[in-house]
Amino acid sequence: MSSAPAPARREGIPLGRIAGIPVILAYSWFVIAAFTVIVYGPLLLEQNPVLGVSAYYMAFAYALLLLISVLVHELAHALTAKIYGWPTQKIVLNLWGGHTQFENFTATPARSVIVALAGPAANLVLAGGAWVVVSTTSMGTVAEILTNIFMWANFVIGIFNVLPGLPLDGGRIVESAVWKATGSQAKGTVAAGWAGRFIVVALGFWFIARPLLAGDTPDISLLMITVLVGGFLWMGASAAIQQGTLRGRMHLVSAAALAAPAVGIPATAMVTDIRRLSPDGSRAVVVCGPEGRPQGVVDPGALAAVPDYAAGSTPATAVSYALAAGAYVPESSQGQELIQYLSQLDGHEYAVVDHHGTVTGLLAQNVVVAAITGKADPSNRHPQGQSR
Repeated sequence: MSSAPAPARREGIPLGRIAGIPVILAYSWFVIAAFTVIVYGPLLLEQNPVLGVSAYYMAFAYALLLLISVLVHELAHALTAKIYGWPTQKIVLNLWGGHTQFENFTATPARSVIVALAGPAANLVLAGGAWVVVSTTSMGTVAEILTNIFMWANFVIGIFNVLPGLPLDGGRIVESAVWKATGSQAKGTVAAGWAGRFIVVALGFWFIARPLLAGDTPDISLLMITVLVGGFLWMGASAAIQQGTLRGRMHLVSAAALAAPAVGIPATAMVTDIRRLSPDGSRAVVVCGPEGRPQGVVDPGALAAVPDYAAGSTPATAVSYALAAGAYVPESSQGQELIQYLSQLDGHEYAVVDHHGTVTGLLAQNVVVAAITGKADPSNRHPQGQSR
């Protein structure tokens, strides 16, 4: 009896839906909220001693204002994307701010830039609105401090996010420019990822190396923020470079090109039939069920162990191992389509069939991975251990 599947791990607290888009508060957000209170609370207290313990409540309010600012930023991405028919799966607010996760869609360089810059634009609009309020309205100390915080937070978020490097929104400008010039989104993504790494180096020099070279001691809070933000940006830039590199190799992923030659044989066949079909062992032999569906693969070792006198009475199923249920793919599948096929299948080997359902090859998972990553499989072997 099979055990019940483990429940999916929740990534955070569902906050509901806005314009039909699920919004989730990741548990990691509470880390940045605590960090804000610990770092910003004492600073507020030093600047405004009359606040007392309220300074720490205001620091937490600052964290909430940042959360609202990030939510507006991500909603701007999602709602702008909705204009172009790009379906949004969810918005997640987390330790690093947040991200909008889209489902599959077809982008263009221009639309990619517009959707990306909608987020920073929304923050700059909020900053402008807060500036108008501060400039024209007389408020109490607490309200004025919080409004100023809201104004500067949105201004910084808006300006920082238009820096030209991934994972920042401005990186889409670099990506789209290279994409438009070369016709390759993958090359654009890689270029924007390297631009993101350059931004990290520039931030590290400006906020850490420059003061040290001048004989000054960097502010601890600023140092921590620089390291955290720099680490996040570096990881995001590296992920973009990797994603672009993989996307650029996707055209090499083809079931027909990557599969080892194979031939199908009925499950009712005998070892003599197998030896006749592939006398030199150059082709893998796939055992097919009553409806012609691949269900197993002949093991060369087990096949060789059958003595000649028993070959006529030993069934193919006795010298084969089972394929996972449904582990076969169309010969014509390639690129993202093939990846999606394989992601839905179990096992590590897949029969390849033509449009008539005839077996033409045997595809190994490690060969596909090697084609995508550009890294040779350590074993340098194809299905059934056959060199190609």
